[in-house]
Amino acid sequence: MPSTAETGPNIAVFCGARPGVHPDHIEFAREFGLELARRGSGLVYGAGGVGVMGAVAQGVMEGGGDITGVVPQALREREQADDPLGTIHVVATMHERKALMYALSSGFAVLPGGIGTLDEVMEVLTWNQLGMIDKPIVLVNHRGFFDPLLALLDHLVAEGFLAPSERQLIRATDCPQHACDLLRLRAPLAVAA
Repeated sequence: MPSTAETGPNIAVFCGARPGVHPDHIEFAREFGLELARRGSGLVYGAGGVGVMGAVAQGVMEGGGDITGVVPQALREREQADDPLGTIHVVATMHERKALMYALSSGFAVLPGGIGTLDEVMEVLTWNQLGMIDKPIVLVNHRGFFDPLLALLDHLVAEGFLAPSERQLIRATDCPQHACDLLRLRAPLAVAA
C-alpha cells in the first residue's frame, strides 16, 4: 500500500454523493476542490462523480490537481452512471476502501454528507485518538452543517467520555482557505505579474 511519503500532500475528502437540499453545497465543494489544487494537494475520494463528492473532484480537476478515487467493486457496479474523475482503484470491500484512502492521505477534510461520511470521520478520529495515525481532520462546516456534531463532541467532553486533548483532534472552519491551512497545506504560490 502506498505511503503518504510516496504520494505527497494528498487530502482525503469525505462527503456526500448526493447534492443535499441547499444548491450552494455543490458550488462550495467545487471551490474547496479548487483551493486544494491551488495548494498543490491531490484529492483522494470515494470515486463518485455526483453530488458533493463529484463537485470536489470537478474543482480539483479544474485546478489541475491530481485525483485518486477508491471504490469497492459492488459500489462501482451499483453506481455505473456516476462517471468518476481521476485514477480509480477498485477494491473488494468498504474496509479496504477506507484503509487505502487513509494510507494515501496526509489529512482529512469532511464536507456535508450522510451516514457514510459520519462513519468515515468517526473512524479517522478514533484512529487518531488511539495513535494509529497522526493526520489532521477538518470539518469544512459550510452553512453550519456540522454544528450538531461539534456540539455532540463537546457534550462527550463534558460527560467525561472524551478528553479535551482528544476533542482537539478534530477542527472546524467554514472557509476553504482556512481548512487548507488547518490541513497543513502550504500557501498557494503567488503568480508573477
